[in-house]
Amino acid sequence: MPALVNYSGEGNFCPGGALYANRPHVDVYYPPRKRSRITAPCVFKEESFGHQKLPSIDVLPDECLFEILRRLPGGQERSASACVSKRWLALLSSVRGDEICSTSTVSDCSGEVPMDVDSDGYLTRCLEGKKATDIRLCAIAVGTGHRGGLGKLMIRGNNSSRGVTDAGLSAISRGCPSLKTISIWNNSAVGDEGLTEIAKGCRMLEKLDLCQCPSISDKSLLAIAENCSNLRELTIESCSKIGNEGLQAIGQRCLKLQTITIKDCAFVGDKGVASLVSSASSSLKKLKLQALNITDVSLAVIGHYGLVISDLVLTGLQKVSERGFWVLGNGNGLHKLKSLTVTSCGGVTDLALEALAKGCSNLKQLHLRKCSFLSDNGMLTLAKTTASLECLQLEECNRITQSGIVNALTNCGVSMKALTLTKCMGLKDVVPCPSEFTPCRSLRSLAIRDCLGFGDAILAVVAKLCPELQNVDLSGVSTVTDAGLIPLLENCEAGLVKVNLNGCSRITDFAISAMARLHGGTLESLSLDGCKNVTDASLVALAENCSLLRDLDVSKCAVSDLGVATLSCAKGLDLQTISLSGCFQVSDKSMPCLANMSQTLIGLNLLGCSLISSSMMDLLVERLSGCDVLY
Repeated sequence: MPALVNYSGEGNFCPGGALYANRPHVDVYYPPRKRSRITAPCVFKEESFGHQKLPSIDVLPDECLFEILRRLPGGQERSASACVSKRWLALLSSVRGDEICSTSTVSDCSGEVPMDVDSDGYLTRCLEGKKATDIRLCAIAVGTGHRGGLGKLMIRGNNSSRGVTDAGLSAISRGCPSLKTISIWNNSAVGDEGLTEIAKGCRMLEKLDLCQCPSISDKSLLAIAENCSNLRELTIESCSKIGNEGLQAIGQRCLKLQTITIKDCAFVGDKGVASLVSSASSSLKKLKLQALNITDVSLAVIGHYGLVISDLVLTGLQKVSERGFWVLGNGNGLHKLKSLTVTSCGGVTDLALEALAKGCSNLKQLHLRKCSFLSDNGMLTLAKTTASLECLQLEECNRITQSGIVNALTNCGVSMKALTLTKCMGLKDVVPCPSEFTPCRSLRSLAIRDCLGFGDAILAVVAKLCPELQNVDLSGVSTVTDAGLIPLLENCEAGLVKVNLNGCSRITDFAISAMARLHGGTLESLSLDGCKNVTDASLVALAENCSLLRDLDVSKCAVSDLGVATLSCAKGLDLQTISLSGCFQVSDKSMPCLANMSQTLIGLNLLGCSLISSSMMDLLVERLSGCDVLY
């Protein structure tokens, strides 16, 4: 007993052995241990159990937490709360606009009236590749409401592990009622459920763009047609499940359509296209059809109901015959058509082109590509019939020869301003100049690109026919020499402004010096990429005569430091862009000269200049702080 009374708290209270030593029948043993203090009861720390106690609010079920979050007073508070956890973000993104607690209710609870910005929908968001996830869409849905509202959403591709699905689009539909434009490309996870939610929640939608979305079908278009009557622009490309039913619904309900683009949809046929065009006859202005299983019927409908169509593009319509294009022109409905582009359509013949020329009285731009049945007779008829045509582009139309071009130039109206011929292999360098002809004084721009048979003879004839040229492009025509270019330079009365001779490897200093002398007062842009016979002599002539020259490209030419120094020292020459790419004779000596042009130079290309050291290049880049330098 004295030991117990006098115990100070140090040492062992029970040193070991039986607690009742005098009671042998009580078999209880306690190991040696310290006595617990009476004033400090045993406390178990949280760490000893391997987990922490969660905050009380996270213990609440989703239903309770939803009710709390929807009563947040403003958009900034909702955005801040969404940053707490993915659970809070998901709950906040599930709150519809009409479920957010009203201003009066929040005012009664907090004593303050929140001032949110009106959601007019002027914000744009674009998710590409790995950034295209449902989490980001939820964040956009919560965070854009008080910043003006989401107006345009673009989704490009998909995250392979956790990409955009219907759940993400559902969040957008709940939080972004102001959405006017949605574009989804290359996404197989988004289906009808998500787009249907967009249609129901974003009734202000004006533009829908779907590309390579194999899970979206007519069901989505039916929902869009039912809920989005303000739809003005529709683009559908490579969506294998979309067919006539969806397009028919769009045509019947969306009467404000102005632009329609449909590409590579196997189940789209005459019924869908005809319904769209006929229903939107009073509003449709731009129509583009490519690789569809439509026939002459669709073109007949377009020719009759396309009353306000101004731009028409037809590509790869293999089932449309000559009759279809003939009916298109004779449908008496394309009087407002200004631009027509036809590519890879076997139905375009001379007869069809004549009908189009007569039926499209206000046609200004015509682009015909890979029309293999078009010949010189069609060119002559076109020139005589279309008085309003301003721009004619022919690409890979191999039955058209030099005679067709000459006849077209001598018979075209006073409105013709631009002619472009690209890869027309029917052009040959044997053509006599007509004894009597009327020059085409309205033509301002001539482009002959990659026409291997085009040479000096036909160029000299064209020079006589087009005395008012200002822009000339002969890129890729390696057969043209000084003998063909000089007559063109001498016959241009108005003065050349822009000249492109890229790839004309037979052009020499003689022609370039003549150009500088004859057109130095008007020349603003000159491109000589690949003209290996052009040397410093041409740069000297340009520096002395071309005070208005702003853009110069002498890539892969035989110019050296001397020519660069001449350009730098020229008085009154204010070059803005220079390309010396591949000029292996340009070295470090040109760096001070180029640096002296820092006040006007905004673009410099020195790629492939192997004699320029890296140290000098670094100094030049530092001196040309306001110039984009490629090296």
